[in-house]
Amino acid sequence: MRNPYEVLGVTQGASEEEIKRAYRELVKKYHPDKFSDNPLQDLAEEKLREINEAYDALMKNFQGSNSGYGGNYGGDSSFQEIRMEINRGNLNGAEAKLNAISNRTGEWHFLMGMIHFRKGWFDSAHRFFNTACSMDPNNFEYRQMLNELSQRQTSYRQNYYGRKGGNDDMCNMCFKIWMLDTCCECMGGDCI
Repeated sequence: MRNPYEVLGVTQGASEEEIKRAYRELVKKYHPDKFSDNPLQDLAEEKLREINEAYDALMKNFQGSNSGYGGNYGGDSSFQEIRMEINRGNLNGAEAKLNAISNRTGEWHFLMGMIHFRKGWFDSAHRFFNTACSMDPNNFEYRQMLNELSQRQTSYRQNYYGRKGGNDDMCNMCFKIWMLDTCCECMGGDCI
């Protein structure tokens, strides 16, 4: 593994807060959801894996020395492992680890939302993201996912549920062409 300080772009004597800040910025930059349907997606996932490993290595140093820090955003240390499981696509394993945690923090709700999001269960993912934002309203990552999902849901609902009677869809168009052809044939002509 490369030098974890170098991976996170911080100096060797960086404080715990500086490391956390650098980590958060890199996670935002390389988050896989920003690269979906993009040829750079695999590269971004690999970079994020490297960032997570570097962060874990540096945080273990702080944990062992004096800090009571227990993982990402002050949560349980297993949250970082769960993030890595989600990034690897092991959603069932990540969900099982989450369900074993009794302290349901904002991070817990966010990660459960990510699992549901990746499974395509957008309504329940939205509820989890909303709870995470309520518990930690200043967390940019939580807010960003909630906003992204809200935009997707609005777009989806407008496309599939928001149609009114005046919009022509394929069935209505076929029906109208069939009716036009029937009327034309009744009058001795032919449309199709």
